[in-house]
Amino acid sequence: MTFDLSSDRLMMALTLATVFGMGLAAFGAFVVPGLWGAAGLFLVYLAGGVPTGLRALSVLWRDRVLDIDLLMVVAALAAAVVGAPLEGAVLLTLFSISTTLEHRAMGRARRAVEALMALRPDTALRQAPDGRVSEVPVADLVPGDVVVLRPGARVPVDGVILDGDGALDEATITGESMPVHKAPGAKVFEATVNLNAVLRVQVTQAVADSTVARMIALVTEAQAARAPSERFSEWFGQRYTVAVLAGSSLALCILLALGWSWNDALYRAATLLVAASPCAIVISVPAAILSALAAAARGGVLFKGGAALETLAEVHTFAFDKTGTLTTGKAEVTGLIALGDEAAFLALLSGIEAQSEHPIAEAIRRHAAERGIAPAPVHDVQAIPSEGITGTDAGGTVWAGNRRLAARMGAQVDGPEFAALHDTAQTVTWLGRGDRLLGAVTVADRPRESSAAGLAALRGEGVGTIRIMTGDRRAVGLRIGAELGFAPDEVMADLLPQDKVRLVGELAGRGKVAFVGDGVNDAAALARADVGIAMGAAGSEVALQAADVALLSDDMGRLAAAHRLARRTRRVIRQNLIFAMGMMALLVASSLFLSLPLPLAVIGHEGGTVLVVLNGLRLLADPIRSDRDQRQAARRSGAAQPKPARA
Repeated sequence: MTFDLSSDRLMMALTLATVFGMGLAAFGAFVVPGLWGAAGLFLVYLAGGVPTGLRALSVLWRDRVLDIDLLMVVAALAAAVVGAPLEGAVLLTLFSISTTLEHRAMGRARRAVEALMALRPDTALRQAPDGRVSEVPVADLVPGDVVVLRPGARVPVDGVILDGDGALDEATITGESMPVHKAPGAKVFEATVNLNAVLRVQVTQAVADSTVARMIALVTEAQAARAPSERFSEWFGQRYTVAVLAGSSLALCILLALGWSWNDALYRAATLLVAASPCAIVISVPAAILSALAAAARGGVLFKGGAALETLAEVHTFAFDKTGTLTTGKAEVTGLIALGDEAAFLALLSGIEAQSEHPIAEAIRRHAAERGIAPAPVHDVQAIPSEGITGTDAGGTVWAGNRRLAARMGAQVDGPEFAALHDTAQTVTWLGRGDRLLGAVTVADRPRESSAAGLAALRGEGVGTIRIMTGDRRAVGLRIGAELGFAPDEVMADLLPQDKVRLVGELAGRGKVAFVGDGVNDAAALARADVGIAMGAAGSEVALQAADVALLSDDMGRLAAAHRLARRTRRVIRQNLIFAMGMMALLVASSLFLSLPLPLAVIGHEGGTVLVVLNGLRLLADPIRSDRDQRQAARRSGAAQPKPARA
């Protein structure tokens, strides 16, 4: 039978035993002398020293790393050897208490994320083709299955609404503070709550590939990926620990050479060992980083590790994709010019766009469906990034896209029938067969409701440079930019993917730059930026893979909140490091020149360690979570009527 010496329950039991033993030892030393004093000391060294020593020796044997815990045990044993077992017991007791507090505090940060992930339902109501409904384990659901969601039920897996119209609470996934209205065709995400309607949902993702599963993977990756400051603190701690042990041994030799007694010299060396131990320095960075990652995840922002968090704090330049990022991406067809039968034109256009996930393609398909026009069969469809899409039908090669694709196909778009389209501020999609133009449609998008406020918040945080980078025509980019407060020279349009990469590289030459996109057409720019940020990443596989930061909500205000959290985390780390180094310097100087007693060195050392941990934990209450927490509080208050859903 084996015991996990780092488990919460065992650590708490050992700490309680150590404290109890310390109480007996103190009672025997200062109140009524007796055997209980010796028994108390034995219990302290057994419960507080032996497990710590075993953990440290295990790390030394397995990883060839000299753990700081070993220094504490050595110092306590040294105190006992020189006839000061009570002071050694004080060291072990305070060290045991602080270690348990640190472990539980760091566990709190991890549990803040784990609680988010523990919302997955165990069962679902699956509807068979004959209409019968049965309760099945969620793990048995496969893409194509149909599940029934009753009011108040959690969505068991990612899917698309087939029937029903209602509101869903997506706070657990996106951090969205208000219910989100959902209609047939809308996506729903695992672990969100159906509020007020019966919905039929078709499963689109296996449980292993769901939004929550991807979030778990991201959080795991984030916890494993160490920030530069974390790597430095670990590197410093390991090497400094060896230096402290060597320095204490050297001090012992020097003091003996100067004529000190063995007991006095060993006592002073043990005091120096405790005073110089870098526990607070080592724990100060991960306490802040992990707390910030947990707070961000609860607020609908996923960082892929502390490195992305630290880098975002240094960003003063943001570049934004337009479609689907600053805009809703739900474009609408506003005009149509066909050089032939209009219904046939729209059928062919919706047919070639049927296999595209681009927002413009969705608008065209929706427009055709509203007019009752079925898409024509088109196969062998291929996308050409930032240009359009090609395919084949019974008549040969067909294509749909912008002017660049038309030029590639040899089609002329400057005819008099299309003169009104050349200066429009709307997006134009051309349809052709080979080098023959068949017509065009105009599509317009609109900014997200949160874009203007989110950009203003970024500027308020001191972000000096913000750019729009779009593959759309300049007239379209200027129209959207003007609505969002961009100057004309801040809008970069008619860009190919490689142009975005080049421009991001140019901006990076002036300092850290973040690129915000949808993670599909902008993968190269996301990778080139110092920080790649995916907007609305829930349900977007590409976004989660390409970006360093994933905003699970489409609320642009989350981006400003994440930037503010990153900068606040940087300040907390600096505070912790300055305090930890200052406290260590004070204790070392006092032990060398002021004959600092060992108990005071212990109190200063352990107290400083606990304080930097608590300072890091303040980040768990960052305002990035405030909207969600306020909404939950409102729901707990028992409001009789649900809030109106936002369209």
